[in-house]
Amino acid sequence: MYYDMNISDFDYDLPEERIAQTPIEPRDTARLMVLNPKDGTIEHRHFFELGAYLQQGDVLIFNDTRVIPARLIGARSQTGRKVEVLLLRQIDKDQWEALVRPGKKVRIGSVIRFGDELSCEILAHTDFGGRIVRFLYNGVFEEILDRLGTMPLPPYIHEKLEDRERYQTIYSRVNGSAAAPTAGLHFTESLMQNLRNMGVQFGFVTLHVGLGTFRPVHVDAIEDHVMHREFYSVPPETAALIQAAKKEGRRVIAVGTTSIRTLEASAAQTGNVEAGAGWTDIFIYPGYQFNVVDTVITNFHLPKSTLIMLISAFAGRDFTLEAYRIAVKEEYRFFSFGDAMLIQSKG
Repeated sequence: MYYDMNISDFDYDLPEERIAQTPIEPRDTARLMVLNPKDGTIEHRHFFELGAYLQQGDVLIFNDTRVIPARLIGARSQTGRKVEVLLLRQIDKDQWEALVRPGKKVRIGSVIRFGDELSCEILAHTDFGGRIVRFLYNGVFEEILDRLGTMPLPPYIHEKLEDRERYQTIYSRVNGSAAAPTAGLHFTESLMQNLRNMGVQFGFVTLHVGLGTFRPVHVDAIEDHVMHREFYSVPPETAALIQAAKKEGRRVIAVGTTSIRTLEASAAQTGNVEAGAGWTDIFIYPGYQFNVVDTVITNFHLPKSTLIMLISAFAGRDFTLEAYRIAVKEEYRFFSFGDAMLIQSKG
């Protein structure tokens, strides 16, 4: 059952100094807030202590997408004025969906140059305020993009990222995202090995993060918000792993909101995770009944965002916002390079 909710129901006060500007080292020394919605308790730990809350037979599901250097800075060939192009989704070999800033004066037919070896032409507008662009180049596009592009860090991060790999999970392997699945940034090789040694099982899905991450909610009634479609994939071995766990009563633990959306989208038709690939615009907010996910690992999300709505659907809105208020008071680090939450099942 869904409830009528307003965007203001998912707001909270966040001092700017609580927004993490740089990643912490080592990755797993981030703080970990442990929420138990069933009894309303909150604990304060560190991410390297995650194993204390897991057990043999638990299944961790990771999103193995890899962020591409999707931000290009160029100039309009007609005026020489600076233009930023943020790649969101590859349509075919040379065409992409993108965000263009400033976009109002970049009309269909405009050409943007990124140096001697790369340019793009604006072909069309999209339903969500983006553009369809076609790239012109000599050589291998991926190699040119790697040289000219930069990592698409969120606008609230103002510090330069010295090491590109710190905006990648250590298990990333499928190129295609415009943003990192940030809950996974806390995992290290040693932590993952320790969890394997405990008998925790790992599965991988892919969801390429696109416009939905960058697009704010502009409507007052949240049910009027329309999500942007994103590509996802569930391999047969991951589907089988999850199906066995559910049958045997073992926990499925989603690492990040992208893993949650992938699993729930895959199970939307039958209630069970199915192998396959497709596009999802699933929008999860309070009232949603979860089919697959038992426990969640996530970061702290922006006020009024679809991500805090998703977490509120899992943990309860009042409990989620109370946890956020406590996190601000206890000086947790917020957003992409910030600290993490482990949210236990309400069941």
